[in-house]
Amino acid sequence: MNVEIHDIAFGGKGVGRIDGLVVFVPFTIPGEKVEVAVTRRKKKFAEARLLSVETPSPDRVEPPCPYFGRCGGCAYQHIGYEAQLAIKGAQVEQTLRRLGRLSEPVPMQPVIPSPSPYGYRNRIRVHAAGGVVGFYAHEANTLLDIEACPIAAPEVNARLSELRSRPLMEGDYTVAREAPAFFEQTNDAVAAALLERVGGLITPGGRLVDAYCGAGFFSRHLRERYERVIGIEENDFAIAHARSLALPHETYLTGDVAEHLPAALAGGGDTTSVILDPPAAGVAAPVLDALLAALPREILYVSCNPATLGRDLGTLCPAYRLAEVTPLDMFPQTAEIEVVAHLRRA
Repeated sequence: MNVEIHDIAFGGKGVGRIDGLVVFVPFTIPGEKVEVAVTRRKKKFAEARLLSVETPSPDRVEPPCPYFGRCGGCAYQHIGYEAQLAIKGAQVEQTLRRLGRLSEPVPMQPVIPSPSPYGYRNRIRVHAAGGVVGFYAHEANTLLDIEACPIAAPEVNARLSELRSRPLMEGDYTVAREAPAFFEQTNDAVAAALLERVGGLITPGGRLVDAYCGAGFFSRHLRERYERVIGIEENDFAIAHARSLALPHETYLTGDVAEHLPAALAGGGDTTSVILDPPAAGVAAPVLDALLAALPREILYVSCNPATLGRDLGTLCPAYRLAEVTPLDMFPQTAEIEVVAHLRRA
């Protein structure tokens, strides 16, 4: 069937219509006319496989990766980088507006790009089975043999080559410049831009509560601005690292954020700034309840999932005003995006 693509959904698939039915087609670009084969049909939508591009977009480029289209990792290598940024910015705005049910327009800032659209990942995770080492195929449980990954740093690909050269037991392997004992951002340059953005927005003075603090990525760099710093994280290794570098006015607590946050916020709403950097699942309901009970002066919400960010903004607003939203392209060539939302008490 032939279809014209008019949008890209969050996750990277192009959106068109066939006989009034919405159809999702990967590896396409808005404005393109393509030939597809429908692979699955539901009551409200269908999914299709791209057969050919009849009318290509001017934003279409030749993917440099020989595995693109077969590998399940990247979604956007066929799109020029500037167009990728525009697509991701629009997706963040649409997702927050729809799921956050915001009464005012989303105060979007330009997407902060990655200085290196390729070769930026400081680690990758591969799977080994049956003599094959690589990533799972696109929308399949088949393992694709990968000799090198273009979005991984050269040092990481060198370590991947070393790993592939020896017999391996079946399982997952992290290939990294340095093996982390806890979570760290995979794009060093954009992580630095993220830190700079949060530091430029947050109000100095009083108390800083860094929830889901990891090893103190934000709190360690911002601590000189505050009289007291409290970090909360459930990873024991990360907290141990943060404590080893802490100054006397820093306290790091191990355990569930929902358990420790009420005491960390007590008695300081007017002089407390909060950083939230939760996993993709977003913030648990008890954490939102604690924030709405204490009403700190501002919240810097760092999210790797605009959908759960939008859901949580719907709970925090209108007690808070959404002052600014800045996407950062932490993961070029993929459908993922990092977002910083700045909320000020209404």
